Parts: sequence; C-alpha cells; structure tokens
Amino acid sequence: MSTDYAGDLSPLAAWDCLAKDTKAELIDVRSEAEWRHVGLPNLSDLSKEVHLISWQFFPDMRQNLDFVEEMEAKSFDKNQCLLFLCRSGVRSKYAAQVMTSLGYTKCFNVAEGFEGDRDQNGHRGTVGGWKKADLPWSQA
Repeated sequence: MSTDYAGDLSPLAAWDCLAKDTKAELIDVRSEAEWRHVGLPNLSDLSKEVHLISWQFFPDMRQNLDFVEEMEAKSFDKNQCLLFLCRSGVRSKYAAQVMTSLGYTKCFNVAEGFEGDRDQNGHRGTVGGWKKADLPWSQA
C-alpha cells in the first residue's frame, strides 16, 4: 500500500465498502462525456449517489483547476472513506493523492476503474473494472 493515499481497492472491494460503511462516498472523476456516453455506477441499491467531479475536461483533457474547491464544497468529513473512480484507475489515483495531501485520511483509488484496461482488440470493459465486475451501472 502506498503511503501517499489509503490504497487501491478492486471494484468489488469498493462496492463492499460502500455497502458496509454508511458514510463511504464514491466520487467519479471522469469527464462529462464519459458519464454521458459510457455510463455511470448505479448506487441506488445502496441509497447513495455518485458524486461527479471531473479531474480533467474533455476533449483537451485539461486539468480541472477547481477540483479541490468542488470536493470541499461537498463538505465531506476528513475521516470518512472516499472512493475515487475513473476509466482505468489513473486519474482517480491522482485525485486520491491530492485529497490525502489536504488531510483527508481515507482516500482510496478504485483500481481498474469503470472500464478497465484494453483487451487484445483494444476494447475496454472486458478485462477489468466496475462494468466487468458486473456491478450496477446505467447508461443515458
């Protein structure tokens, strides 16, 4: 486990954490285009919402300079479990690291992300991730 954030969780472990910890929150840091066209985790079975705060903006993938401000506007407790999710686990790791550096003590990266890595044909959603783990999700 890294010392600069709480660590990585598999999608199934993330779901388990969200189900068992009533204060645990899921923050999807992908872009609006990804939310609209690829889909979103669905936490309705847990009576929770997914917090949508982009780490970068599509199409130029420039950094969201207001990310921390948008996170802090949610008024999360610095000791509650915050799970960060992106497409494959890279942007969400950065988000977990930044929030940890600001004193949030339980920031986890959802390893594999929503879609996982590419398969041998260059397609996502078949090798790993939230969707491959058959966790609830919806598409607009």
